[in-house]
Amino acid sequence: MIYLDNAASTQIHDDVLDSMLPYLKEQYGNPSSIHRYGRLTRKAIHKARKQIASLINADPAEILITSGGTESNNTALVGISSQFPDSQIITSSIEHDAILEPCKKLNSKGFQVDYLPVDKSGMINIEDLKNMISKKTSLVSVMFGNNEVGTIQPISEITKICHENNVFFHTDAVQAVGKLPVDVKKLDVDLLSISSHKLYGPKGVGALYIKDGVKIDPMILGGGQEFRLRSGTENVASIVGFGQACEIAQNYLIENISLVKKLQTILVKKVLDEIPEVTFNGHSESRLSNNAHFTFLGVNGEDLIIKLDEYGIAASTGSACSVNTQKASHVLESMGFSLEQITGSLRLTVGIFNTENEINETVDILKKVIEELRAVSPFKEKYSFVSKN
Repeated sequence: MIYLDNAASTQIHDDVLDSMLPYLKEQYGNPSSIHRYGRLTRKAIHKARKQIASLINADPAEILITSGGTESNNTALVGISSQFPDSQIITSSIEHDAILEPCKKLNSKGFQVDYLPVDKSGMINIEDLKNMISKKTSLVSVMFGNNEVGTIQPISEITKICHENNVFFHTDAVQAVGKLPVDVKKLDVDLLSISSHKLYGPKGVGALYIKDGVKIDPMILGGGQEFRLRSGTENVASIVGFGQACEIAQNYLIENISLVKKLQTILVKKVLDEIPEVTFNGHSESRLSNNAHFTFLGVNGEDLIIKLDEYGIAASTGSACSVNTQKASHVLESMGFSLEQITGSLRLTVGIFNTENEINETVDILKKVIEELRAVSPFKEKYSFVSKN
């Protein structure tokens, strides 16, 4: 298989797996216990917290370890807004469902939720935020890099506007951390979400950066773990793996960005050069280096995914987290795509374990599959579908 769905989940790094194994076998103590077994696992969590913090230039005490990006996002939204009943929350129309769904729930409880529109590249307009923010606003949440089309938002500008209005700012940086430099001190964000399995770590663990001085209400009560903000016995092995993945990401960040960007560039150029009636979606410059999102007119995206899988290529039409809902992409709808354009969309996301040969093979297979699907397309009379070769 050629795996090109790294935005959904990445392959676990061998060094990450090796770091986890002792905590699944020999060092199995409960971190809350005072004996040696407990002390060893507690020490391991402390090390991992420092590794996670270092990747984003935070202090270890500012890292709340969670079960992943979804919990981090929910904790940020609920933890801040619950302190300001009936206040306004502002987010964007292209957020992940881990933001949109809790916003819906908060709206049903009396909070005013307003959504920033985006342009055809998936970018918000800063002037829209300036006009929407008010004395009633308690929190703004805008994702760092979009999980479907890869567009990167102007985070520093958003933060500046929020703080000028005494409003907290949270960013879902699940797709960004580990793929580009993220410095929370320079960005001055109040809260930032991270997920381990997007940066070659294990699933089921993540973190929420909470700027020193920012207070949130806990969502999970019990034994008082995680600074009394998230009770429950810690998932030690996964936390250790997450920490190791962050250290690897930091040590090889520039090298990995260069590698992935090279593969993305080759992929985009070959697809646009060799396949007719295709568009490259998202912002042309301000975008994640691993993301390539296309629309192939006259093709059904789900049929395309199935055919690619038959040829040994793993790809996606968009967010893997919402595949069970069987709904049209709200991201593409917000960007003004027609139903036909949404239907023909494909997301290919490369990673550090991909090769140039895999990219070349993928494009060759993609050309073949698209020709097959277009031959039976109900739109074949509408478009010429003439091969570029």
